[in-house]
Amino acid sequence: MFGHANPVDIFFQIIVLLFAICVHESAHAWMANRLGDPTAKMLGRVSLNPLVHIDPFGTIIMPLILIVLGFPPFGWAKPTPVDTRNFKNLVKDDILTSVAGPVSNFITAFLAVIALAILWHGSGMAIGSQTRSADIATPLAKLFYDAMYINVILAVFNLIPLPPLDGSHVIRHFLSYNALRVYDRMGYAGLVVIMFILPMLGISIIGAIIAPFLAFYEILLALFLGGR
Repeated sequence: MFGHANPVDIFFQIIVLLFAICVHESAHAWMANRLGDPTAKMLGRVSLNPLVHIDPFGTIIMPLILIVLGFPPFGWAKPTPVDTRNFKNLVKDDILTSVAGPVSNFITAFLAVIALAILWHGSGMAIGSQTRSADIATPLAKLFYDAMYINVILAVFNLIPLPPLDGSHVIRHFLSYNALRVYDRMGYAGLVVIMFILPMLGISIIGAIIAPFLAFYEILLALFLGGR
């Protein structure tokens, strides 16, 4: 899907990634506000406006480089500010706020599947029996198809339990003080290793983690298309 991207593919993938990141960060801000911390809401972060979330390098330059090189688009936005002192239940509320981002991306991916099914049944366009190498017949369907994939990738990646990813906020609450210091120091190094070092050696841990989730959504899409 991502190799040999043409300008149209790049445009669609950048648009979808921007939207996915906005959904992700808005979900963090919305959940934090619901649980008693209005910090992000007061800064306007409960919004799908990309201007309030964009980090120039992480949101634009890095994804563009990856797409041009034929890799799945990856990027990040400005971190959503959360003051955990405003939470009534620190552990539960911090975990809920952290996982709200990935959950919002899973939901968006599901909605993209529904949209693809509606387009297919409504227009009779050919999507094909192999969803990964689908022949997308319309620009709108291409957009939804990218949305399914990119939102799943973003959700699963952020659930990896390494700092500063969302999954680390779940793990850190169950570590002792000394273990947490080591975790915070080594976590960033671990992320660099699995993102860059291991892939250069031909080992893709992130790809192996994401693959089952993508396969699930492919199966889901096939079911909504009537098994085609």
